[in-house]
Amino acid sequence: MIVVVKPNTKEEDIQRLIKMIETQGVKIHYSKGIDHTILGIVGDTTLVDVAKIRSNQIVENVLRVQEPYKKANRLFHPDDTIIDVKGRKVGEGTISIIAGPCSVESEEQIVSIAKSVKQSGATFLRGGAFKPRSSPYAFQGMGYEGLDLLKIARKATGLPIVSELMSLEQLPAFEDVDIIQVGARNMQNFILLRELGKIDKPILLKRGLCATMQEFLMSAEYIMKEGNDKVILCERGIRTFETATRNTLDLSCVPVLKKKSHLPIIIDPSHGTGLSWTVEALSKAAIAVGADGVMIEVHNNPEEALCDGAQSITPAQFDSIMKTLKKYAEIENKVM
Repeated sequence: MIVVVKPNTKEEDIQRLIKMIETQGVKIHYSKGIDHTILGIVGDTTLVDVAKIRSNQIVENVLRVQEPYKKANRLFHPDDTIIDVKGRKVGEGTISIIAGPCSVESEEQIVSIAKSVKQSGATFLRGGAFKPRSSPYAFQGMGYEGLDLLKIARKATGLPIVSELMSLEQLPAFEDVDIIQVGARNMQNFILLRELGKIDKPILLKRGLCATMQEFLMSAEYIMKEGNDKVILCERGIRTFETATRNTLDLSCVPVLKKKSHLPIIIDPSHGTGLSWTVEALSKAAIAVGADGVMIEVHNNPEEALCDGAQSITPAQFDSIMKTLKKYAEIENKVM
């Protein structure tokens, strides 16, 4: 349930209304936007006296929310969420570019790529230290050493780092990682999501291989319910009957999720198809449909990459794509 407060209402009147509602055994999510002030009622709303709330002179409307996700719901938070990461904005009006290798392989490799993507205009540096692989015999990442190398690359370039957390036992090591990524396989690891909701750090949440949009938002809700509202959604392709591409990149999710939620959304075109030659076209499409950024895998030698070389592009290709994307961003009146 949400309560829409009339414009230009005094703060003390809003606080009195909040206290009155809370006496009915529920909690309030307070969202003060540019045009509207919304009080989201969380809990057993069957106990709430709707008539009593409506009779308050500062109340414009009372609505029941049908969707099971509340905090991620745009009705609870009409204005787009903008997340600040070390002075870099992720959200409406800005196109964020997350770039780097699928996995960290050496100090020389990650520092070299970091310098290249920064020169081309990347906003963040990505790199996998721990890698979830379908085969137990495939390269699983460098682990904690990989995290240390990412920090070296950050020091050399100033780019905030993004890396994937696999389990709760790794959480202490991610204290100095700027954005924690939750991979597609962990999207419904609810124990992990709850713990990530208790920390004050941006979470990049990837959509599961077979997850519906509602399931995707419910996973975000697990994080937000615990107090962390710094959630960035990431569409990385879903599994369908199609075999021509590794996954099917669902670009339709951007306008749909933008309508349903206030959270920023980025697109991962590299995992979306698993084909490097599709990255430019899908990155342009991502900006056109309203995404807040893209996540691109860049490797200095894709043919020799220890992980996902087929979907990685070279630094030179990335530089060329960035020049094109800047033009697309200008058309959409956004800044890169």
